[in-house]
Amino acid sequence: MDDKRHLTEGFHRLSQKERLVRLKTLCDLSEEDVKVLSGQTPLPTEIAEHLIENVIGYFPLPLGVATNFTIDGRDMLIPMAVEETSIIAAASATAKWVRREGFIRTYSKGNLIIGQVQLPSVRDVANARRALHENRDTLIALANACVPGLVTRGGGVRDIAVRELARPAGDGTMLVIHVHCDPCDAMGANLINQVCEALKPRIEQLTSERVGLCILSNLVDANLSVAEVVIRNIDPVVGKGIEEATIFAKADPYRAATHNKGILNGVDPILIATGNDWRAVEAGVHAYAARSGKYQPLTDWKVEGADLVGRIELPMAVGIVGGVTRLHPTAKVALKMLDISKAEELGRICAAVGLVQNLGALKALATVGIVKGHMQLHAANLAIAAGAEVHEIAAVRDQLTKILKTEKSISLTRAKQVLELVREKTLAVSQPDN
Repeated sequence: MDDKRHLTEGFHRLSQKERLVRLKTLCDLSEEDVKVLSGQTPLPTEIAEHLIENVIGYFPLPLGVATNFTIDGRDMLIPMAVEETSIIAAASATAKWVRREGFIRTYSKGNLIIGQVQLPSVRDVANARRALHENRDTLIALANACVPGLVTRGGGVRDIAVRELARPAGDGTMLVIHVHCDPCDAMGANLINQVCEALKPRIEQLTSERVGLCILSNLVDANLSVAEVVIRNIDPVVGKGIEEATIFAKADPYRAATHNKGILNGVDPILIATGNDWRAVEAGVHAYAARSGKYQPLTDWKVEGADLVGRIELPMAVGIVGGVTRLHPTAKVALKMLDISKAEELGRICAAVGLVQNLGALKALATVGIVKGHMQLHAANLAIAAGAEVHEIAAVRDQLTKILKTEKSISLTRAKQVLELVREKTLAVSQPDN
């Protein structure tokens, strides 16, 4: 998209139809892709029936694109499915600032998901550990025999490790066998669960111990996506404010929770748009944030010399093949927009957008404040809350935006007053004096 950057200029000021026309050119979409995005081709009922049970209808989310992202030197449009005002606008505005004053770079650390086979109450720990160690290669071979298609694609079980845990009540020891698997470009949840279940009888035979749970872990700390942002020659006041906000989050888990929610404002909408399990990623992200025993922020911002440097590291088990990504037509188009060929690329994009989203929030907090930063984008919501009909929303929103510039704040009461004036004006135009 590098030579088409001008087509994203003023994207937010275009109509939906105009955005789709540009998007078709920017992302090389087909007419059918555009129909899927616009809702002209809805999700078929037969697909919905395969996704969940007891289907009764649909709950649509707005699908937008964040603009101005240049990640690892490549210009990108980011599909985001979300209902919260200001997320896409803030991401796009902050990405534009980063592109103008600095850069985003990303990389991956590992590509393995984890399955767990639990021995809940081990009678002879030394014997069980010895048996598992001596038969490690046999267990790996057995595991890979369960997923020959994955092995053919270059993936499969890479390692088996044993963890020893004290039972919480102090009544013995449990062993947990971690099965490390490369799922290639799938999320791999079903694959790793299948492998763990298949290993159960052999592990019981080898150890003479009872196996309890066989299940994947969503804390995929062997599959990390890392992103870094550098803003050159940062305003010292802004840089110090962002750095101090990070220190606050490190000191206080109450602040860290909100800090991390802002990061996930950027991550979750991409996962939803691409048909990934955002709940699994969130669970892993929060567990990773608490891995030290204290819940911590997932980003770190520091002023280094004249620059502001930020970093994020997220466990990110995502997929671009199989499951919902294969079945859901909108998810397929969203992945086409991103133009990626590997799941780890999607993970790195999520990390980059999460980091930029966090930067935008911290910049607002350190300068104008989050309320003022969001208020203008909140005007349309206030218009709706005041009772404006569809044809009245734009007029009420525009008037509230003008009021915000002079009065510095707007409220539901003010929105109701504006709506009344808009209706009086409309009535006067429709009933001119005779």
